[in-house]
Amino acid sequence: MNFSTESLSLRNLMQKLFDEEKEGTSWVTKFEHNFSRKFKSNYSIAVNSGTSGLHAALLAAGVGKNDEVIQPSITVIMDAYVTLHVGAKPVFVDVDRKTWNIDPKEIEKNITSKTKAIITVSLYGLPTNITEIMKIAKKHNLTVIDDSAETFLSSIDGELYSNQTDITVYSFERSKHMTSGSEGGMVTTNNEHFAERVRKFAGIGYRGLKASAGRTSLSSEIYQNPDYERFDEIGFNYRMNCITAAMGNAQLEVLNDLVKLRQEIGKEFLNAVRNCNWMTPQFIPDNVSHTFFTFAVKYEGFSVHKLSWKEFYQEYKRRGGDGFYACWKNPYMEPSLRKKTYGTQIWDKGLCPIAEDLQSKIMAFKTNYKQINLAKQKIKILSEMIDEIGR
Repeated sequence: MNFSTESLSLRNLMQKLFDEEKEGTSWVTKFEHNFSRKFKSNYSIAVNSGTSGLHAALLAAGVGKNDEVIQPSITVIMDAYVTLHVGAKPVFVDVDRKTWNIDPKEIEKNITSKTKAIITVSLYGLPTNITEIMKIAKKHNLTVIDDSAETFLSSIDGELYSNQTDITVYSFERSKHMTSGSEGGMVTTNNEHFAERVRKFAGIGYRGLKASAGRTSLSSEIYQNPDYERFDEIGFNYRMNCITAAMGNAQLEVLNDLVKLRQEIGKEFLNAVRNCNWMTPQFIPDNVSHTFFTFAVKYEGFSVHKLSWKEFYQEYKRRGGDGFYACWKNPYMEPSLRKKTYGTQIWDKGLCPIAEDLQSKIMAFKTNYKQINLAKQKIKILSEMIDEIGR
């Protein structure tokens, strides 16, 4: 395709999208409807990022000034940021040694009279122990918000994981299982009250917004009147645009295949590290499906073979591997939060020892290859290195 033809094709697509929007056939509404059907949720609200979805979810749950929100100590820092933005306090708790997800026992130990919500994170595509977490939440009347940015179509006992929390937030950032062109997100819930609150907060507080997509029907004589009042709440412009929604719809059609490919690649990685006593992958319970946003291991090659994390990384890349990611810094160890004091917690080293130990040792290998054969080439390099070093 030459440049002029490509430009014309893009212009035609843009015009088609805008024409359909004018005719009232909203691509955002279509995307929300299709997402709800796919994920078996009563309500889906499209937003411009996973972070804004988390922000709206906390506001919908009534989290505000001086409340506390329990969250894991291995996660992206945005979970803490949105908590701070609503005036609440993040309470970091340690993770399970085997699954690396938030530990239900640590959640219960940290609940106080100020606790309002729990943010769970399905790390790298592995669902949390949501059954136990929901029992704890029900006992203490808390709202559970799952950051499912890395978990699409995961299941527990054959049931979609996302339907087992109060509110679920997805991200369509370009590295995720599906994307909407670089940024975007979706908030799902089966609770009408939460859905309406999320939609209003993410839609600038328009009074006509309800739980379902779109505004309530109004005759033009009402909203064209100078006395018409449009806003009854303070909100944010977190709305998704039609082009992003159109791309999301296309990705949603092939999501099963995208997830299946990552799961196949994850299994290939599992075979490559089998019987290696210095590379330990996340423990996957028998009743859980892992969707492998990435394939991660706990690396202990230095204590066994005196080969540091960085030395292994450099050798893997030298041999043709794509490299791999380190785990994010524990949120409270980042410069923006470190050494601050919130309540009884001092955000510094030693707060969550299991998570801190894991953070320094995790290697996260990419799984978003377009072809299984390319992934196998990279995995073969890893397997050969392990064999040469000694399992």
